[in-house]
Amino acid sequence: MNRPPSPPSHPASDENWERLRQQLRQLHAHVLDEPAPPGLQAAALALATALRRKRRQALALRWMGMAAAVVLAFGTGWWTSGLHGSSGRGMARVQAPPLHGFVREAAVAYSLYAPEKRHPVEVGASEEQHLVQWLSRRLDRPLKLPDLASQGYALVGGRLLPGSAGARAQFMYQNAEGQRLTLYLGQLDANTPEARGAAFRFEAGPQLSTFYWVDDGFGYALSAPLGRERLLALAQTVHGQL
Repeated sequence: MNRPPSPPSHPASDENWERLRQQLRQLHAHVLDEPAPPGLQAAALALATALRRKRRQALALRWMGMAAAVVLAFGTGWWTSGLHGSSGRGMARVQAPPLHGFVREAAVAYSLYAPEKRHPVEVGASEEQHLVQWLSRRLDRPLKLPDLASQGYALVGGRLLPGSAGARAQFMYQNAEGQRLTLYLGQLDANTPEARGAAFRFEAGPQLSTFYWVDDGFGYALSAPLGRERLLALAQTVHGQL
């Protein structure tokens, strides 16, 4: 009985493949140790430089936007007005240094968060009790949330922010047309003149207006893109409830 022929042997066994790989490595060893060609190095350097420039430009645009918001809000100068006994506690006219730093902080905070669609606040109005307790603890002072329903504004929520003299709180409200206003508050530096007195002042710009006042070393700034009379009515409501 004839047996089938055996399959032909293949010289390229595993040992042969390994020997071939070693020979290829030795053949091109000098290429692996060579530095990258000058043209390739130049292209890599140009790419890295472009990426760094793009990151710097993005950061610069971000800060320019914040600065522009402040300039637009207060580019027309400072307007000052005193009020007389418009609430039970009285908003007496007091000559005191303007709270430029505090009001600028309030304006920047408004410009950053009021345009937000999905994340305008950290804690929403549905958690009002938690919001007040949390911010009261962080600001080390019992806080109250003014009710502005009579003025057509409902609470959106609030957030914690840093300030030049400690923690700040921002409460945000919105009316039926989607227009927002914010109440920005926090402790002022006791060593500055602006922390004393009960000044109640108005500051206006092309894009944003603010009524602000001081009560026992605590600053309050109510900001919105509204005219003086409309914002005055809101400020009187807020001041009367706080």
